[in-house]
Amino acid sequence: MELDALTRLLARRQPGLMDATGRYAVLVPMVKGEEGLSLLYEVRAHTLRRQPGEVCFPGGRIEGAESPEECALRETEEELSIPRSAVRVLGRLDFIAHRANFIMYPVLALVDRRAVEKMCPNSAEVEETFLVPLRHLLATQPLEYDYQLIPQTGENFPYELVGIPRDYRWQPGGENVPIYPWKGRAIWGLTARITRHLVALVRSLERN
Repeated sequence: MELDALTRLLARRQPGLMDATGRYAVLVPMVKGEEGLSLLYEVRAHTLRRQPGEVCFPGGRIEGAESPEECALRETEEELSIPRSAVRVLGRLDFIAHRANFIMYPVLALVDRRAVEKMCPNSAEVEETFLVPLRHLLATQPLEYDYQLIPQTGENFPYELVGIPRDYRWQPGGENVPIYPWKGRAIWGLTARITRHLVALVRSLERN
């Protein structure tokens, strides 16, 4: 192996999440209306195999050489029929490196109110949509719950080969689950984590 070739490879390569099984992007749509800014959420169709009926942002898997922004805009148009011309991308929020070995990029955007009023959700993917005023989220602390992730190696793990005892103290993990109740719905999981992150950024601006 030539070190110069390796150096050139690293120079043109964008580092990512090691061993990642997928890259995803979601649009975090803000809409300006009578109540100021609101966030637009979807409820996933109950016929979907994964997370049916859960609240989410529009988004999906990044395809080919797409950027997170391109993916988020494409998925928003496919799911809600909101054209790219009606969306003003503001920037990326912090990405999520998930314990299931995928990375998610939330893209914050301002969506034209008229496009939201005329949108036609894809019934195969979206059950319904709703808006939550940002001022409500700023005034609300989410419910927060924690659970532990306990490592389970199985009987075939080669303890002797790696030189550790069978009662080795593996480091447990943990997960924090925020929940925002809203009119009989629950915004939770990754969608709530993104919401909480955005709210924290907005609060930091108000303090300065």
